[in-house]
Amino acid sequence: MTFGWIEERKGEWPVTQLCRVLEVSRSGFYAWRSREPSHAEVRREELTEQVATIHAEVKGRYGSPRVHAELVSRGHECCVNVVAEVMREAGIAAKTTRKFRQTTDSNHPHPVAENVLDRQFDPEEPNTSWVADVTYIPTREGWLYLAVVEDLFSRMVVGWAMAATMTSRLVVDALEMAVADRLGGSSVPALVAHSDRGSQYASEHYRRRLAEEGITCSMSRRGNCWDNAPMESFFASLKKELVHHEDYATREEARASIFEYIEAFYNRVRRHSSLGYVAPAEYERAHNPTHR
Repeated sequence: MTFGWIEERKGEWPVTQLCRVLEVSRSGFYAWRSREPSHAEVRREELTEQVATIHAEVKGRYGSPRVHAELVSRGHECCVNVVAEVMREAGIAAKTTRKFRQTTDSNHPHPVAENVLDRQFDPEEPNTSWVADVTYIPTREGWLYLAVVEDLFSRMVVGWAMAATMTSRLVVDALEMAVADRLGGSSVPALVAHSDRGSQYASEHYRRRLAEEGITCSMSRRGNCWDNAPMESFFASLKKELVHHEDYATREEARASIFEYIEAFYNRVRRHSSLGYVAPAEYERAHNPTHR
């Protein structure tokens, strides 16, 4: 380790001076430089290259646990602590997050549903518990609002919609997509759709569509974001891994970027910690081999 440090800094200071300060011999340093790298050093270098490749492939969105899971899936046996150490040494880090803007408007005259879901976030079957919410995406043209529906069974985003305004039409469009993709015209007994108590979800328009599909409406308690924690987690990942690193000139540019993140990356590639570090699509295929 000492000789490696000298090697890195020999362009800044004379080798003789560095060796004297660190109390090592010059002959020892030059002998170290001329030796063949050890097996452990070669393995470490290869691991660093593999980590850097994965980090680039996922556009910097993975920290050490997900990078480790990806390495193991590719046949590279290693310890997650070693991966974390390699990432630190190479200056490889996951993208970081910021605080975000509140989009929930609970001050409205619409009726509010009970919290039927009651934080039961791990259903045993698909299409039994959905969660929904809205967030904002900044662009130079103004806000782009994104409504999402997620199936808690696999954490797959099953419905989404984007618009320049945050209306009941926005959340109904996301719901319609989920219904068309997951239900195929048939109702599912005991399906619960949970959201916050914002005016869009409390609207007659949204609640009517739920009733028409035989879906039970559930809403978080006032001011309690933990009642919809999985949806908050999805938006945190979206902002941290994508939005906060972009400068969208137009809403259309943002739409294309978010579409790619949801459909190409999040649902099909991104390893989810609550699923044992597999992607939602892979998790669903394991449950049902005929699933797309």
